[in-house]
Amino acid sequence: MNDFSHFVGTRPVTGAHAFDVGRLSTWLENNLPGFEGPLTVEIFKGGQSNPTYKLVTPAQSYVMRAKPGPVAKLLPSAHAVEREFAVMKGLHGTGVPVARMHVLCEDESVIGRAFYVMEFVQGRVLWDQSLPGMSNDERHAIYDEMNRVIAALHTVNFAEQGLAGYGKPGNYFERQIGRWSKQYMASITKPIAEMDQLIAWLPAHIPEKARDESLVSIVHGDYRLDNLMFHPTEPRVLAVLDWELSTLGHPLADFSYHCMAWHIPPGAFRGLGGLDVAALGIPTEEEYIRLYCDRTGFTTPEALKADWNFYLAYNMFRIAAILQGIAKRVEAGTASSAQAIKSGEGARPMAELAWKFAQRA
Repeated sequence: MNDFSHFVGTRPVTGAHAFDVGRLSTWLENNLPGFEGPLTVEIFKGGQSNPTYKLVTPAQSYVMRAKPGPVAKLLPSAHAVEREFAVMKGLHGTGVPVARMHVLCEDESVIGRAFYVMEFVQGRVLWDQSLPGMSNDERHAIYDEMNRVIAALHTVNFAEQGLAGYGKPGNYFERQIGRWSKQYMASITKPIAEMDQLIAWLPAHIPEKARDESLVSIVHGDYRLDNLMFHPTEPRVLAVLDWELSTLGHPLADFSYHCMAWHIPPGAFRGLGGLDVAALGIPTEEEYIRLYCDRTGFTTPEALKADWNFYLAYNMFRIAAILQGIAKRVEAGTASSAQAIKSGEGARPMAELAWKFAQRA
């Protein structure tokens, strides 16, 4: 049994995450209708990238997401809280459940970093993908709802929601491979040979369906069980969380990232790899892919299977680059949780796994 207590709940704000609460409270009184102090602030334990705070007032609670520091100290294009704010505001009222956005502040003079404030959604975050303590029917319902929501996201008419300019059109995989290659190169602490091999291999092996420019969706970029807020008792998603990596892109990149859960081990990576999912009532990867194909109509499970090893190698490469970025932030002192050191150490095993899938493609 894994202990997820280090992810759950809040803790006092300390160290690099502390800021002048009085200044924030004054700014919110002037910019957030209905806000009234006194204000107390806690920080959520989960997440290593953009620190997430709980703002508590006598009348109600809010959630604040902030960059981990001033722009001058951050990797280029990382920690774009203003983009998170824009995409959730745009998706509000669609079939994709999101928290209601309140206010965005890009003036670093208030608390030393950009931030936004949104509704506090009361519900469950499910950290362990094997869903211990649930019946098989309950587990199946959770996975079916998770599948429904990602299909809804990938089929939403983003232009109608004012999000036509949310990402660059075309060459999604080439651009993403380039982006994560650069980010990895900018954050090397100890060289990883498999990353160098993947940087060369991936651009040369992009499958035809991955080059289909007619397939464009909002992609979440980190869609997984623990980035969903479920209803306290029902198998219903109330809000999709953590939109930091979202953009316009190829839906099959996003969906295959989500399906990595079936291949990575429980424990540090919180996966389903090696578990008897059928005995738990959780769909097999094949069943889950079929549900998505039925809901979206983008492709068939059979066609997707032919390219699946490329998609998995690509996504594991991307995760390895993200984990390496965390390792670099640990070194620089800007990583945002006690779990960051452990996460950074995961870059090498994830790169090794990615290279194994590349060799099978």
